[in-house]
Amino acid sequence: PSANAPVISANNAKEPTEGGLRPKDGEICKRWNKNDLTRSVLAALPSQFEKIRQRQQEAPRLGNECERSRNAKRNLTLLSDSGLNLFSPEGTARRDGDRWWGFAAVCFLERAWKMETHISCLFPEILAMIFSYLDVRDKGRVAQVCTAWRDASYHKSVWRGVEAKLHLRRANPSLFPSLQARGIRRVQILSLRRSLSYVIQGMPNIESLNLSGCYNLTDNGLGHAFVQEIPSLRVLNLSLCKQITDSSLGRIAQYLKNLEVLELGGCSNITNTGLLLIAWGLHRLKSLNLRSCRHVSDVGIGHLAGMTRSAAEGCLSLEYLTLQDCQKLTDLSLKHISKGLTKLKVLNLSFCGGISDAGMIHLSHMTSLWSLNLRSCDNISDTGIMHLAMGTLRLSGLDVSFCDKIGDQSLAYIAQGLYQLKSLSLCSCHISDDGINRMVRQMHELRTLNIGQCVRITDKGLELIADHLTQLTGIDLYGCTKITKRGLERITQLPCLKVLNLGLWQMTESEKVR
Repeated sequence: PSANAPVISANNAKEPTEGGLRPKDGEICKRWNKNDLTRSVLAALPSQFEKIRQRQQEAPRLGNECERSRNAKRNLTLLSDSGLNLFSPEGTARRDGDRWWGFAAVCFLERAWKMETHISCLFPEILAMIFSYLDVRDKGRVAQVCTAWRDASYHKSVWRGVEAKLHLRRANPSLFPSLQARGIRRVQILSLRRSLSYVIQGMPNIESLNLSGCYNLTDNGLGHAFVQEIPSLRVLNLSLCKQITDSSLGRIAQYLKNLEVLELGGCSNITNTGLLLIAWGLHRLKSLNLRSCRHVSDVGIGHLAGMTRSAAEGCLSLEYLTLQDCQKLTDLSLKHISKGLTKLKVLNLSFCGGISDAGMIHLSHMTSLWSLNLRSCDNISDTGIMHLAMGTLRLSGLDVSFCDKIGDQSLAYIAQGLYQLKSLSLCSCHISDDGINRMVRQMHELRTLNIGQCVRITDKGLELIADHLTQLTGIDLYGCTKITKRGLERITQLPCLKVLNLGLWQMTESEKVR
């Protein structure tokens, strides 16, 4: 092309106005009256034009020059008719080089926009962008349509963030090379009939490995897989792998130093020794799930919190800790947590029967904590809520559902010291309309309120909620048997309400509205 050929840029294009487009010299004016696909095509034009320019430089003889020039003139006319000003105000190419450049540009626009708007005309980069919006199954299907679609669907941007779900039943030599070619680094094993080392060797750069529910996974199998450091692995899920013991945690602590998320829910053979190994080797751990690890006690939590520095430094970077149904935990564990795990944001203590009101004193000054779950902690009462409210907590979520000792007085404490809550769950607590009245006037930021099975709540309580909690997006009234059509009508008038649960709502036939 000539050195005087104009520079085509999409950055200086003007937005459409009511009077139409007014192109200036040397600009491409884009008519945004097409769909998003056309916009994507136009956004890709500069890079595609540059490819055409490079090809012309490498192979200047592309055919009969005279015929090409005539086509260029004809296409420039089409371009002018479509409202695009590609060149100078004269509207014609002054040299042969300009004609070549104009011909290439116009042909692309004709095919992709005006004359042959068909998906087969799109470049692989645009196809890949379209395919990225499909679900995983459809991504696999488009790869089987034709060679062009297969090549486009294998672009790594199409599979970004996708987790491959695999049944490891028989040898498949092409499986892991295919996953790596698509940039897939997250894997879930649905059934494990082959050695786990088959996965680790096939995907050396794996980032996430989900083995939840693989009941036949043993310490021996995991030991054969983890025989050297895997620095890329960040997430490991061993939930419900019931044969896993502290021995496997030793392997994990030794070879998975960069692990950030470890799921051990339902691994009932884990003991305090396993937590000591975790505290010794996994210093970058941010999330730990110990649900139903019933052998874990205060000693193990002390290891995690760095209370035994001589043996282990601890997991002091923990932000999410789930201790649900760990029956041996007492208030001493909460003391360890408050002293050592100062970065903790989410703490789940549901079904921990050994936790009492005294333990809430330790938690009340954890300024980083924003979500606390005390569901079915039978020893938590109004006094415990008072301790939380009198501290320096900035909770946005609190769940005390099925705590039988929580009553109206707790709602008064919440209004005084935990008024910044956005989510509050009080299901099956002994609260009444009086407690609702003492709470609602201060809870301006509350978005979700769960008061299911609070059988003392009546229409009066719902009217108070409708009058003061105007930002509510969701409310649970499951099993609130004393509400009627009148109270329900007030609730449904909330301007932001999106979720309303009315399960087990009992009314007479004349009052039913659903």
